[in-house]
Parts: sequence; structure tokens; C-alpha cells
Amino acid sequence: MANLALCGILRMGRTRVGLPAVGGDAVAARHRVFVGQMRAEGVLAVILPKVRDPRLVTIRRGGTLTDADHRFLALWAAACAEHVLGLFEAARPGDPRPRRAIEQARAWVRAEVTMTQARAAGGHAMGAARELRGAARHAAYAAGQAACVAHVAAHELGAAAYAIKAVRAAAPEGAGERAGRHECRWQRDQLPEAIRALVLDDQRLRNDICWSVFEG
Repeated sequence: MANLALCGILRMGRTRVGLPAVGGDAVAARHRVFVGQMRAEGVLAVILPKVRDPRLVTIRRGGTLTDADHRFLALWAAACAEHVLGLFEAARPGDPRPRRAIEQARAWVRAEVTMTQARAAGGHAMGAARELRGAARHAAYAAGQAACVAHVAAHELGAAAYAIKAVRAAAPEGAGERAGRHECRWQRDQLPEAIRALVLDDQRLRNDICWSVFEG
């Protein structure tokens, strides 16, 4: 199994996934703003399929995804995003939002923050991308997507795909495709065995709506 700081996680008891949020109206309003932002940026249309895969929907929401595997997906997404975080921080060294989103993704796994808090951090990270272009923009989106896995597990490919796009954009002219393939292989090497088959099949199914970054 890849080293994703998983020690002790599967021995945890009840997680905070899906706990009811405090202040329902305010939370719902923030969520509508968050979803609107993602739609405006084109993120949802690219990353998420029209028909959700039940394997990436938690059991409590009618799917087959266990809490343990949901946590693995969040940790893998955080690792993918962290691997390219330097591309954002080189451009915006004083902006902590993408790093904070990755931290919140891991904190959610440890049941230290709620899903709502992790998702909010993801929205802030994607806000950090708005005025940027190229590798830095994609790296910020990768961090935002990683934090959003707590809410919707299918964002795991968003983190991976944007990370690959960041590496492609940062590569010298003519070397982007090769750099992207190398990053994709690195990401796959980090996959815990418990979710490896699921993620690889998810990449196959969603490759067309993820800029075809998972080919090869």
C-alpha cells in the first residue's frame, strides 16, 4: 500500500461524514453559492458525470461506497494535489488557501472537521485560482477538488486531473504530454490497494470528460 499517512485511520470509529450541519439555512445558502461558483468556472461540467456512479456514492446516500474507502479517496486526492502545490505557491507564495484545503481534506479524514468545513476550504482554494492561468491555476483547482471529496467522492478524479494539467502546463514546450503521463503514473503508484481497481475503472469511464489526461 502506498504511504498516504493512513496509519490508524481504519481503526477509527464513527466518522463525521454526513453529520447534520449546524445552522441549516445558512449552510444551504453557502452551498448554493459554492455550487454556483463551480458551475461558473466549468468545473462540474467537466469533472462530474451526468449519471453518478453508485460505487462513488456513500452507502448512507444509496450507493455502495464505504466510509473507509471514502477516506482513502480523500487521502489519495490530497496526495495528488499536494504533489503539484508548489506550482501554485511559486506564483502566489502569500496565499494559503490551496494548502489549507489539502490540510482540511486530511483533517476531515481524521474526523477533526466536518464535511461542510472541508468543502468550504475547497471553495476557497478554487477562488484562489480565479485570477491565475496555467500551472498555478490548475494546481489551486487540484487542491480545491481534493477538499471537496469529503462532500462528493467523485471529486477524487478532479484533484488528479487538475494536478496532471498543472504538470503539463509547467513542462517545457513540447514536453507536456510526456510530463502528464509521468504524473499520472506517479498518482497511480500512490493508490491504496483498497481503492485501486475502483479509481482505475473510474479513470477509464470518465477520461473523456477529464481532458483525456488518464490515457496510457
